[in-house]
Amino acid sequence: MNRTPSAATLRALLLVVAGIGVGVLGVWALGRPATGPSLPPTPLVVDRMREVARLETLDLQVYKKIAYAPEPTPTGALWSDVLAWAKASLFPSRGRAIVFGTVHLGLDLSRLDARHVRIEGSRVQIALPPLQAQVELRPGETEIISSTLDSAQTAQLLELARAAFEREVMADPALQAKARGSAERALTGLLFSLGFREVSFVDAIRNAGAG
Repeated sequence: MNRTPSAATLRALLLVVAGIGVGVLGVWALGRPATGPSLPPTPLVVDRMREVARLETLDLQVYKKIAYAPEPTPTGALWSDVLAWAKASLFPSRGRAIVFGTVHLGLDLSRLDARHVRIEGSRVQIALPPLQAQVELRPGETEIISSTLDSAQTAQLLELARAAFEREVMADPALQAKARGSAERALTGLLFSLGFREVSFVDAIRNAGAG
């Protein structure tokens, strides 16, 4: 009696063996720890963010009408003070101007260090430095109106305008929120490109043992 297995039986046996092999490989793969891409350490993350140096998050075109009338400065010498008062009263210096400028609102990321970053697996927390405003006056567009100021006094008038621009921007919560949101989006994109999956921004990094 011929007991040689048929071709159909051999194929069935091969399929069973192959199925067992695939199952074993699947169990082995599931049992392996997930390594994933290696994430950079904290010092490297800080360096990558500091490479941005100053992150400009918002540019504003501004203008302001400003007036300037210098007051006599007491010197402590009686006759000098009298002459200064007479000059200011009899021949007063006055100046008005429409001053134009550009305000750059951003972050100085060179101030970041490891104390401002915490990494836990694929999660990273960042405490950003405060926003800063830098004002660039545009002298070519500035219009001096009915001025009797000398060059030094005109420079003081422009400095008053620059300081006023800066104070106004730094006192505007809506602009602050817009600039900070822009900074957070830019840094989130950078950190995602480094392999992190969760990025959060906090006021301060707390110690691991803090309650």
